Amino acid sequence: MTDNKPIVGWKLETSYADLPDLLYTKQQPVPVRAPKLIKLNESLAAELGLNAEALRGSDGVDVFAGNQVPDGAEPLAQAYAGHQFAYFNRLGDGRAVLLGEQITPRAERFDIQLKGSGRTPYSRGGDGRAALGPMLREYIISEAMHALGIPTTRSLAVVTTGEEIVRESLLPGAILTRIAASHIRVGTFQFAAQWGTLEELQALADYTIKRHYPDLQDGENRYVSFLREVIKRQAALIAKWQLVGFIHGVMNTDNMAISGESIDYGPCAFMDAYDPATVFSSIDREGRYAYGNQPYIGSWNLARLAEALLPLMDEDEEGAIELAQDALSDFGELYHQHWLQGMRKKLGIFNEEPEDEALIEAFMLLMQRNKADYTNTFRALTMDKPEDTVLFGTPEFAEWQERWMARLGRQEESKEDTLKLMKSSNPAVIPRNHRVEEALEAAEQGNLCVLDNLLAALSNPYAYTEEQADYALLPEDSPRPYRTFCGT
Repeated sequence: MTDNKPIVGWKLETSYADLPDLLYTKQQPVPVRAPKLIKLNESLAAELGLNAEALRGSDGVDVFAGNQVPDGAEPLAQAYAGHQFAYFNRLGDGRAVLLGEQITPRAERFDIQLKGSGRTPYSRGGDGRAALGPMLREYIISEAMHALGIPTTRSLAVVTTGEEIVRESLLPGAILTRIAASHIRVGTFQFAAQWGTLEELQALADYTIKRHYPDLQDGENRYVSFLREVIKRQAALIAKWQLVGFIHGVMNTDNMAISGESIDYGPCAFMDAYDPATVFSSIDREGRYAYGNQPYIGSWNLARLAEALLPLMDEDEEGAIELAQDALSDFGELYHQHWLQGMRKKLGIFNEEPEDEALIEAFMLLMQRNKADYTNTFRALTMDKPEDTVLFGTPEFAEWQERWMARLGRQEESKEDTLKLMKSSNPAVIPRNHRVEEALEAAEQGNLCVLDNLLAALSNPYAYTEEQADYALLPEDSPRPYRTFCGT
């Protein structure tokens, strides 16, 4: 009898399993009772070389649920450490397993990870499971970040498990299939440096360089060059976060990916009214990971990576420290260059003048003083409708606008070119917190239409379509500040 099932297209390799045993534990996902596919990212599936029709079938859903392991997989839970709110802890994948690395039609390599797939040796008393709301939240935010042009892990699928999990109440269980360039973190290197041998640390570094920075393999001091490249990617990444008003919420060292992707969408959110002190995470009571602190925390985390790499950079500790400090000293200027260039684009500025930074800072201060919405203020300028901002009509804004117009008049590009540049740099829509919550509440009640409509609006944030207008509306005033949670 002929099996007419479509071929899924898995082409898995397991190169991470070739690393020293210290860095992982082989771990099968824990089967679930009654998996049901809630969301499948068909465009991402195609990029990975996977057949969406087959993934929707029972075999595909069983893989997403951890009830079946695809050919070529060698499931494992990764070990890592991390400074969590500055306190160092031994960690690891407490509710996730890496199935393997999918080799795409373009010969790219991506981790396939199940998040919420059951207990592992690193669960530390947790149940290893995840709830539907947080997994759909990661799906929404990660795909929105991708559409915004920000390097990020992505979401392939979300399934419910047919089981309830216990948090503050009983919640529907779910598993997310996360796609990443890799799940190697700053905390992975901290783990190897703290509990491994020099040879094990070097094996991790050589593997990471080969996978993410292959051009460095034959360099004179590849470990210093490696640190410098990670610094460059993180400076560019965090600048992109700042430019769209994204707040990660939990920038622990175990949540900084060596690849330069954004990773871990727990208590994250996008800022409404501009304020550098904005915090959404319920557990960040001191504002360590506030919007305005993100560049500084990025630099702090990179210093922890440098500490882990010291034994590889130079046999002489003082020499290694000097090399590390020299590399780390570049972060601030690299970040600032990316941010400043991005802000110029947001204001339609093509060339560079020394006074640009003062012009930008004056505008940011105006927004802060007037509690202006970050995204919609730039959106109004892009649409040539400054009257739509709360700034309009104030003497301070009139003065600033005159300076801005004079600045634009000193460049050769036309007004049409200027607005085109602004349109490509200022999203018309972001995942508004109230819209995300609305979609999650509806999904938990079995209504996925709200989620689908939101995802459609976010899929091309620079389009400025009529359909996106509703998603740019601000929430009603609330006496209680918006708070997000880790969702563990």
